[in-house]
Amino acid sequence: MREVENACGYGGISGSLGEFGRRWLESRSGEMQEPRTDWRKDSVSMKKEEVRARIEEIGIVPAIRLSSAEDARFATEAISHGGIPIVEITMTVPGAIEVISDLARSSPELIVGAGTLFDVETAQRCLDAGATFLTSPGLDLAIVEFSRKENIVVLAGALTPTEVTTAWKAGADFVKVFPCSQVGGESYIRALKRPFPQVRLIAAGGVNQQTAANFILAGASAIGVGGELIPKDAIQLRQAERIHELARRFVGFVHNARTRIAAAKETR
Repeated sequence: MREVENACGYGGISGSLGEFGRRWLESRSGEMQEPRTDWRKDSVSMKKEEVRARIEEIGIVPAIRLSSAEDARFATEAISHGGIPIVEITMTVPGAIEVISDLARSSPELIVGAGTLFDVETAQRCLDAGATFLTSPGLDLAIVEFSRKENIVVLAGALTPTEVTTAWKAGADFVKVFPCSQVGGESYIRALKRPFPQVRLIAAGGVNQQTAANFILAGASAIGVGGELIPKDAIQLRQAERIHELARRFVGFVHNARTRIAAAKETR
C-alpha cells in the first residue's frame, strides 16, 4: 500500500484532506461515538456554511448507486475509511431514505446527501431522514427553491451555459455539470469557468483516475465519482481494502491538482 501511495504522489490522507479530514480521521480511530439524540438539530445548524465548506475542502462527492441497501452501507463504510467522509445516496438504491437515516444517526461526522431527486416530496423525506445536501441529475428549480427555503446545501444539476446561469441565479450552492465527460470533459469545465468564475462547479459523469486531477486543474471545485471509485465487483466480493485504496488515490489526485494550482498562482 505504501508503494501505491508513493506512486500517486501524496503522503497520507490527513495531509490531503486538511484540518477537517484530520479531525474526522481522529474521531474514527477511537471508540465509536454514541448516536446523538439531537442529530437532526445538529445537521440543520451545519447545513449551509459547514457542509458547503467541507464539500469544497474535500473536493470529492461519491455517488452511491447500488442494487441494495446492504451494498450501499458497505460502500459508504469502505469509502469513509479510505478518507472520503462524504456520500451521496441516490434514490435508485432500494430503501435509500432508510439508509440515509441510519447513516445520519450512526455516523454524525459523515456528510450524507441525497441524490437523483426528481420531486420536492422525496426531497422533504430525505431532509427529515437527516440528509445534509440534496442533488438532482438535471436542473430542477423546485428542488433548488425548496433547499433554499429549508437552508440546506443543494447541488443543482446542469449542462448548458443557460442552465448553469439559471441554477446559480436560483441560489444553488454548487452546480453539478452532468454528464460532463460526454460533452468535452475537462475542456468543457475550463470553457464554463471563463464566463462563470464565481460558480462552484462539480464535474460529474465519467470521472476516472486518468481525468480526476484534470477536472480540478480546469477549475472544478469538486468531482463527482461513481463506479470508478466503487467498482461493482469490489462490492460483490466485499473488497473493502480495494475501495480504501481507490479512495486514497482520488484524494491524492485532488490534493495534487490543488497544490499545482497554488504553486502556479505563487509564480505569477
